[in-house]
Amino acid sequence: MRAVQITEFGGPEVLRVTEVPDPVPGDDELLVDVSRAGVNFADTHQTDDSYLAPAKLPLIPGGEVVGTTADGRRVAAIVGSGGYAEKAVVKKALAFDVPEGVDDVSAVALLVQGMTAWFLLKKITHLQKGETVVVHAAAGGVGSLAIQLAKAMGAGRVIATASTQQKRDLALELGADVALDPATEDLKAALIEANGGKRVDVVLEMTGGRVTNESLAALAPFGRLAFYGMASREQPEPVAMTSLMAHTSTVSGFWLAHAFGNPPLLHQAFRELADEVVAGNLKIIGGGDYALSDVRQAHEDLRGRRTAGKLVVNPGK
Repeated sequence: MRAVQITEFGGPEVLRVTEVPDPVPGDDELLVDVSRAGVNFADTHQTDDSYLAPAKLPLIPGGEVVGTTADGRRVAAIVGSGGYAEKAVVKKALAFDVPEGVDDVSAVALLVQGMTAWFLLKKITHLQKGETVVVHAAAGGVGSLAIQLAKAMGAGRVIATASTQQKRDLALELGADVALDPATEDLKAALIEANGGKRVDVVLEMTGGRVTNESLAALAPFGRLAFYGMASREQPEPVAMTSLMAHTSTVSGFWLAHAFGNPPLLHQAFRELADEVVAGNLKIIGGGDYALSDVRQAHEDLRGRRTAGKLVVNPGK
């Protein structure tokens, strides 16, 4: 079969389309003919071996797929690797039936990115009605869904940040009340001003560096910051435990892989998200449908922050 394989770590230049043997499923696995594979920022970390879980070579990247099984079942599935290929082996427990009315791009968007947004709001920060939520990287896959979910959960105000005016306009279209440039000179002050002069309750943060630092400084008493990525590849300043006492702040980290041990909860999340898509209440933003041979461009566009919404690769192209 055709697949994207890396034999050395590095940037997009190490991604190469090649022929590899078809994968063989085990007893607790399914073989899926892949119609789309999702592209996530985590894939770029996996490619240069800077991800939380160390990678082993040779490697076929890609953590999520949608396609059909031999008996015609249409499933979306989370995989540790192996997604950028014509066929993929997936664990039965992490394969989710895709209902009618959910297209391929939407199906993969609801996996890593949709479930991340769902967990961040419902299980990590425990968003309450009326609270203010800051969504950084608001035009991205997680951010675009988090805006809509936060509004549906009764957030009093959603403050989005995004790097371009086009992306900020998209965030506003999706329901954000305010959209800011995260590169503004005093982000802490800008966030507080956008909240009517009051500190913010919840921050969803995946940028790193000064964005994390200033967002933490903008938290209200009992505020929560959930850190789930570091797109800038810049470490935030270390957090002193005593500084958290100043406003009774909570800082938490989140990695979706830790939820893999609870398949019923994952299935609940996927089912709720899919139902919202079918009902027309959750809009998936397509960020690019790349041919398998154009996967380098997909990674370059993602790393260059030139994209919005969900990126996919199509093994059929």
